[in-house]
Amino acid sequence: MKKHTNTDKPSVPSPPHPDHRREPLPWCQPKPSEEDRDAPARVRAIMNSPSYLQGDEDIDFLNQDETRGVRLQIDYQKPEFLMQQYGIEHTIVVFGSTRIHEPATALSKVEGLRAQLSASPEDAAIQRHLRIAERLLEKSRYYEVARQFGRLVSEAARTQHDGQLVIMTGGGPGMMEAANRGAFDAGSKSIGLNISLPHEQYPNPYITPDLCFRFHYFALRKLHFLLRTRALVAFPGGYGTFDELFETLTLIQTRKIKPVPVILVGEKYWRQAFNVDFLVAEGTIDEEDRELFWYAETAEEIWQGILQWYEANETPFLA
Repeated sequence: MKKHTNTDKPSVPSPPHPDHRREPLPWCQPKPSEEDRDAPARVRAIMNSPSYLQGDEDIDFLNQDETRGVRLQIDYQKPEFLMQQYGIEHTIVVFGSTRIHEPATALSKVEGLRAQLSASPEDAAIQRHLRIAERLLEKSRYYEVARQFGRLVSEAARTQHDGQLVIMTGGGPGMMEAANRGAFDAGSKSIGLNISLPHEQYPNPYITPDLCFRFHYFALRKLHFLLRTRALVAFPGGYGTFDELFETLTLIQTRKIKPVPVILVGEKYWRQAFNVDFLVAEGTIDEEDRELFWYAETAEEIWQGILQWYEANETPFLA
């Protein structure tokens, strides 16, 4: 009888290939026409049916009301995953009008309308467009303020805070472009949160490509604006700017979120657009709610005000 020794090796088969078989499985080929001449057409009909699409590849299925919960989760999770991957811990959110362009562009618009008006001096529509363009030209100085602020924050983040502070905007033109552009000038990354709309919304060209996200739901976009923010800076703007501003103020007022600095840039504009003293006098907000924000005019004033706010609250700026 043969004795086993320590030198005997068990008979172990070679590991199978991770992807390929030597012999295909039965279902790797469709039923041939030699067995049933109508079989290939029937198989194609099955595979072309929407029901055969894998669930995560079926856009029509994912866009149904019944799958809204899945879409909400995905809308949140993709930007969250990527921001974690890129180490985004703290942001300063900058919002403002998409209609306020850099001074040269605003001036060119005014000059073009003035030329049109010279040719048609009685045209009421041109007169109205010119008045608006002149007001936008006046506010175009804020483009430079937002750009300077984006650069100032990015430089301070790199030299004082190990890069752990990033400009975040709504991703569009105007004031948001200016803030992203300031970060771009400083050689720093910045974030843009775009939104799907019935008409195309192009991202501004100064956002870091891997940090520009497009949301389906405004609610999830708002959530990401506030998850990491250390301050909200609102330049002159319209409905979209008001939306973000008042939602943030409401969340702070109700202490649904911990208070953060809120700065309104352009006191003259904001006092006309938003009469907080009237609301206090009418009793619809409390006196202390007037203190949830303040005004500033320059990039340095905004930045120093944020630092002062955290110092006064005795809380670390980037806790």
